Amino acid sequence: MSVAVVTDSTAYLPEEFARRRSIRVVPLHVAVDGHGRLDGVDFGPDALATALGEHRRVTTSRPSPAELAEVYRAALDGGADAVVAVHLSRELSGTWEAARLAAEEIDPARVRVVDSRSTGMGLGFAVLNAAVVAAAGGELADVVDAATRAVARTRTFFCLETLDHLRRGGRIGAAAALLGTALAVKPLLHVDDGRIVPLEKVRTISRAMGRLVDLAASTAGDERVGIAVHHLASPERATELALQLNERLPGADGCLISEVGAVIGAHTGPGVLGVVVLPGGLDEA
Repeated sequence: MSVAVVTDSTAYLPEEFARRRSIRVVPLHVAVDGHGRLDGVDFGPDALATALGEHRRVTTSRPSPAELAEVYRAALDGGADAVVAVHLSRELSGTWEAARLAAEEIDPARVRVVDSRSTGMGLGFAVLNAAVVAAAGGELADVVDAATRAVARTRTFFCLETLDHLRRGGRIGAAAALLGTALAVKPLLHVDDGRIVPLEKVRTISRAMGRLVDLAASTAGDERVGIAVHHLASPERATELALQLNERLPGADGCLISEVGAVIGAHTGPGVLGVVVLPGGLDEA
């Protein structure tokens, strides 16, 4: 059986990763002052940082079921026997529901939709794990299992300059309690069962980076581990964080650095730093 793997643009997989694994990526929608764009296609991180810096209104929305169905059908028409579609958390977006509707329209027996319960490389690792098994000739159930195994193991931690963007976008509830009067407070959050929830707060960005490393190390232990760093408009800090993680995690085989685009960045704002940890690493083909 040939199984195609599909995801959405919020995985922020480096383009060569997706191409090498034959992963199809469906872009989410972005609007800047009401003008439509496509995440990662004609609107990237630099444009987002500029728009936010100019205090322009940036909003995001899911792809339609028809857009998703078109990509799933193209994979089947291109020779795949089945499709595994892994998308960002249904708690954060309507994309999963749109994907479910698209799968029902085509054939639920041939198109399976997996909720990553995360986004960024929390989604990306599940996608890559599915693609590894698909490339090795795995059956549909094997590819679905590969994605869900990665979902169960992956942990995502991140720090923000401010919670204002998440609060305004309606992507956070209880974490609003972390908003303090001290401007120097840097909130640390994590993704828990698909939701963004508060973890703790620190006073400086250097302490926040140190805590991200500590959290990654305690999650990974001494075993083999997949590790990724996300940022928006903070390449130097991201590089420094990756260096610290590589030094601290003996089982890491390098650290992927990926700048987030509009769908994540519009809700976190510039300066976000994130660490995604996959204990055990990807399955070996």
